[in-house]
Formats: sequence, structure tokens, C-alpha cells
Amino acid sequence: MRLPWRRGDRASSLDLLVVGLGNPGREHARDRHNVGWMVVDELARRYGASWKGKFSGQLAEIRVDGHRVALLKPETYMNESGRSVGGAARFYKVEPDAVLVIHDEIDLDHGRLQARRGGGLAGHNGLRSIAAHLGSQEFLRLRVGVGRPGRGDARAPADYVLSPFTPDQDAEDLVTRAADAVETLDAEGLDRAQAKFN
Repeated sequence: MRLPWRRGDRASSLDLLVVGLGNPGREHARDRHNVGWMVVDELARRYGASWKGKFSGQLAEIRVDGHRVALLKPETYMNESGRSVGGAARFYKVEPDAVLVIHDEIDLDHGRLQARRGGGLAGHNGLRSIAAHLGSQEFLRLRVGVGRPGRGDARAPADYVLSPFTPDQDAEDLVTRAADAVETLDAEGLDRAQAKFN
């Protein structure tokens, strides 16, 4: 079944390529910068999917309401994410508007979500790399707000996002809501996901 919010015939049998951005290595597993990985891990858990190495990353395929969805965790490190995403997009023959990238966003308050299509790259090297490899900035994004360092926290933003969520920030709830947003976007489209989660 084709997604109701997609028009036209596509060469791809895949409905959506969902990419969670992060960095490999156990030391990064709970970092704010890895929230994209956490969200796709949650989706894989919900649908009982297993990961396999492919496209310089980890890949899992799931069915969501009859839609074929691939989950991808690039293992190229954030700044080279496009190599992995571009390889997967070419393999599945998906257009940029069928690629959803989940990433941390320091310019959104902690806990806020924002689904959108296209837009700037906001100095995010992972997004810049993906745009270069897809040849377009018109891919879907789910921006997951991690906030900025608080008053009295002298860390640079880069150091802040490469540190773990604190216990009071309830990363589990944030990841759960972000995974819910992906399911809504897949089932009902971007407008409904924006109305419900933005």
C-alpha cells in the first residue's frame, strides 16, 4: 500500500527511509548527539526488527501499517553521514522527500519536537553531508530539541551535545514521543505529524 500522502508512481518499493543520526562507540551511546540513533533503536524494538551491517551503518526493515520502512544508523561518524544515507537512498531508489532524518537540535528547547521538510542546515555537519550526497535539502527532518547549556555551564555547544542526557531530562520520554511522531508521519503525513507534535 502506498503512503496516502505520496503522489505519483515511484521506482522504489520502500515507502520511507528513516535515518537516525549519531556517532558509533559505546562512549557515545547516551549522548544528546545520538538521540537519532536512540529513536530508530526504539522503532526497531517496537517492531521486533534486527540490525545488520549495510551502507556503512546498521540497517533494519520494518512494516508500519503495511508500509515498508527502512531504519538506518550511519556508522560513519556524524560529519560523514551522507555517505551512508546516499548509499541507502540509491539502493532503494528513494527520492529525498521519502528520507526522514532524525537529529538533535540545540536551537530547540529540551523536549520539543519539530517535523519539517527541507530548510536550512543550521551548521549541522551531519545534515550538510546528507544534503550533499542526496543533491537536495528537501528531505524530511525530525528535529529533537536538546536545548543549550544552562546558565553557569561554560561548555561549548559541541561539548554539550557530546555529553549524556541528565537524569532529570527524561531521555526515555523524549525518545518515545519522537518514535510516536515518526509513526504518525508515516501513517498520516507531515501535516498531521506537525499538528500533533510540533
